[in-house]
Amino acid sequence: MHILAARLLVPCLGAALVATAAITPVQAQDSKSAPLVKELTDLLQQRKLDSIAARHPAAEDQFVAALYFPGQLLVVTARSTAPAVINEKLLRGEFRDVYIDLNSASIPESRVMISDGGADGLRPRREENQPFDTHDGEATSIRFDGNWREDRMSEKDYMTRFTEAEQAYLAAIAALLTELKKTS
Repeated sequence: MHILAARLLVPCLGAALVATAAITPVQAQDSKSAPLVKELTDLLQQRKLDSIAARHPAAEDQFVAALYFPGQLLVVTARSTAPAVINEKLLRGEFRDVYIDLNSASIPESRVMISDGGADGLRPRREENQPFDTHDGEATSIRFDGNWREDRMSEKDYMTRFTEAEQAYLAAIAALLTELKKTS
């Protein structure tokens, strides 16, 4: 009787393992940006700063800036038509002004804005009772709330967009951390 029960149980366990492995990427993916965002927000809090800005390593005329509020990190990266002016503001530590300039007086098609709703790194879906993250740029906007169907896209396309957004976010946060560590 035990051999028969084992023979019946093995296929059921196999099916359960397959079902567990088939958890969607939206449910399974962790935030790669979370550790860097935590380091950045911790340093901002320690230094009693609400903003930081830096030159973006991607191009000479590209910059990145962030505004931090407890529970929210707003990051903008863009190319500037007046990089010398932005550089002067960076040298003077006028990080909030750089954020404002990149938001309003930058090359529009180069502007990318990321709102990290929990200041905890980008996440592909909204956690219960938590804000969702957003990515605005390249003439598109996307909410990372896990509802790819509402955006009329496949889950694969949604996750591709999330991965691209997080890579851009990682580069921006790394540039900001480098600047913040220089100004200590």
